[in-house]
Amino acid sequence: MELFVRRALRPVFLRAICQTKSASATAFRRCTAGGDRTSPTIKTIQTSAQRHGNGIALGTSSSSFASSCSRCFHSFTLPSHRHPPPSGIVRAPSLPTTVSKIGTRMSSSPEGQDMMEVLAGNSNQLADDICAAGSNAGKRQKLVTEYLKAADRDGKSVSAEFPDGLDWFNVTEPLTLQGSLRGKVVVLDFFTYCCINCMHILPNLKRLEHLYPIEQGLAVVGVHSAKFRNEKDSNNIRAAVERYEITHPVVNDNVMAMWRKLRVQCWPTLMILGPRANPLFVILGEGNYDDLKLYVGSAIRYYREKGELRTHSLPIDLSHTAGLASHLKFPGKVVCCEAGEEELYAVSDSGNHRILIFEPNGTVRYTIGGKASGFVDGGFREARFNAPQGVAFRGGSELYVADNENHAIRLIDLRTRTVSTVAGNGVQGNDRTGGKKGREQTLSSPWDVAVYSTRDLDMSFHVDESKAPLKDVLLIAIAGIHQIWAIFLEDTIWWKFKKYSAGSCCAIAGSGHEQNRNTSYPLSAAFAQPSGLAINREVKEVYLADSESSAIRKISLTDGKVMAVAGGDRNPLDLFAFGDIDGKGYEAKFQHPLGVAYNAKDGHIYVADTYNHKIKKIDASTNCATTCEFRGANGEIKRFSEPAGLCLDRTGQLLFIADTNNHELLVASLPDGTIRPLKLHFPVPEEMDSSSADDRGTVLRSKHPIKLHLGGGAAVSMLRLLFNFSFAGKGTKLTEGAPQRWSLTLPSTDWGCEQTNGSLDGAQPLTLPITVPQGRELSANGNPVTIEIDFNLNLCEGDLCFPKQFTVRLDVRQEQDDDGDDTSKANNESEQRYEVQLSRATIALKDN
Repeated sequence: MELFVRRALRPVFLRAICQTKSASATAFRRCTAGGDRTSPTIKTIQTSAQRHGNGIALGTSSSSFASSCSRCFHSFTLPSHRHPPPSGIVRAPSLPTTVSKIGTRMSSSPEGQDMMEVLAGNSNQLADDICAAGSNAGKRQKLVTEYLKAADRDGKSVSAEFPDGLDWFNVTEPLTLQGSLRGKVVVLDFFTYCCINCMHILPNLKRLEHLYPIEQGLAVVGVHSAKFRNEKDSNNIRAAVERYEITHPVVNDNVMAMWRKLRVQCWPTLMILGPRANPLFVILGEGNYDDLKLYVGSAIRYYREKGELRTHSLPIDLSHTAGLASHLKFPGKVVCCEAGEEELYAVSDSGNHRILIFEPNGTVRYTIGGKASGFVDGGFREARFNAPQGVAFRGGSELYVADNENHAIRLIDLRTRTVSTVAGNGVQGNDRTGGKKGREQTLSSPWDVAVYSTRDLDMSFHVDESKAPLKDVLLIAIAGIHQIWAIFLEDTIWWKFKKYSAGSCCAIAGSGHEQNRNTSYPLSAAFAQPSGLAINREVKEVYLADSESSAIRKISLTDGKVMAVAGGDRNPLDLFAFGDIDGKGYEAKFQHPLGVAYNAKDGHIYVADTYNHKIKKIDASTNCATTCEFRGANGEIKRFSEPAGLCLDRTGQLLFIADTNNHELLVASLPDGTIRPLKLHFPVPEEMDSSSADDRGTVLRSKHPIKLHLGGGAAVSMLRLLFNFSFAGKGTKLTEGAPQRWSLTLPSTDWGCEQTNGSLDGAQPLTLPITVPQGRELSANGNPVTIEIDFNLNLCEGDLCFPKQFTVRLDVRQEQDDDGDDTSKANNESEQRYEVQLSRATIALKDN
């Protein structure tokens, strides 16, 4: 947490960062700020400007903190609005362009306390009381209700209002607290789109919006308050809104007006207002969904009973990018397969939730996953990802994927054409040590992966290294908790002669604090949202793009020593040392770089300097950084838009670039400085996406074909299909009142069923009596024919509601009876029973 903490707010911030790592967000350790009882970690947070795992904070009551803050921010300048707003952006009239710095000193006397200070203190006390109530739900609810009564009686409407001149997204007109939002319980989400902590709370806000739609009294408004200069641009915010699938209104507060007026201290901050814009609660950091749901639900019930809630809608109009000429949508990372006879590449098509494997000319060989997100293992058409990022080949037949928003590492096997999960379970974890295997080991937003081959680092030191076998290790940039992890793919002796068994997944570098700290002790080092990895096999080092410190750093793969390369600042606590300057070491400046690639042919580290919209290179021997310029066919210098991924071809002559916000792949020639777009083309159009033809999602197949006997003199045979539905997830059920539709597709028009589409009756079994014509072959070539049942269901798991689209595909095979055989009536009737198992993460079909 990049903290400039006001003394009066210390307990609040300490609570935000001292959550226990249990599943419940309300199970906290009670933290104090006093004397020697404070842990070294907490002392560091109280006396420095740093970033921790739960958020970023700004603002101070101390002159020393104010000095630090001014060094980072100085003043904010808003560019004048002289051009019409881009598509999908609503702009109100302009306002003055100069804003004073954040973090001015405020009085600590009771008379001088501001609204945020009082609100934070009250909310902190309430959270402590709720924690003390334990599992007593009635007592917890009573505490919140009593708090609400007092807050409603004493709280005045906030004086702040969204200023004129700000750009809005996902709405057709600007919103106001005293106008369109009056009569709503309003959650203001103060966020900046670079921040991983801010990304982590977006699913919680979406869950909340499903529970309480706008017409039921809840309005969520994102107040974008930028850290980086690049994040002030409305075009870039609009792209982020679409990339992260944000559907609530968002305002670009690029002058930090609401932040200053409401005395906001950190990213992310959730401020909950009542229907008169009266302040109720404030929640700092991530991991507080239980509190958020309790507070908002209680407020909605309280004000509904008082008759103050309004049911009006808001002018929602989702901001979307115009139709893309490219098949890609926000591509994240790209990698070259260095092994095997064929030269193949893979790109994470993050916005389409899929992986594409293609040839150098752009011909797509494999499409894995589909345009619908999910967490499903299986064949290439059935598998599902959620905003995948990093990709890394192991040999010529395996591809590892950092499945970012599934918090998992996935393995694509090109031999069997299947996807499996090797770590993570689809739920964000907080473990900063690790040591488990497979789905038992939780992860937090893995952003990149790289495969490194090493010999056992034991006491022998391999005098003759040629006789020592190589072991593969998968390195992982864990952006969510600011660490570097590894999966040991074989039994391996690693740093300090520690042994790891195959499949073990654990942290190897980084304490979990968000800092730019270099040291010879890998677990004492600290990173700031590491997002890109590249290996230099010659010197046995891995380079990493440390995005929030705007630095390129490296780790020795022989002993774990962490070192600076270029960018950032010597002060490990200064995460605001960004810019756009060529130079050596710390003199160089980047702005939130996300990608790196090492070229062994020329000895340079290539950097996707994402928020500067540039590609740069660093001489690995001197740490000197320079900007690369590439010219297109028209001779003009190519302009990028938040490029995030890089890789070299096998010759080291071509640099492949994932130009994320331009939705395209580019190929730059390093010898002559030219650049061209790489157009992907799909030889089989229907394979552009596993769901493009019919959007039916996962396909479930029975393990055994249905065998029908044809004969016995009857005109038709009767095939009765019976489907039972079971729910594997805890609390999973069909959403009450929501449509639960199915439709049946038969092999030919000769087949019949009384009903070929309809709705499920709750969780009751679905029975389909199908008539099959006798006296003819099922198919001309003797192959099985197929029955398909499409399901479009809506489920809930606890308070989370989600759709499930899938197809059950059943093969029917003919078994002809001998002529003259007096078959029984039973031969003309067949009943097949199936169980469909459903949960949020999986769908399965079981033969009964």
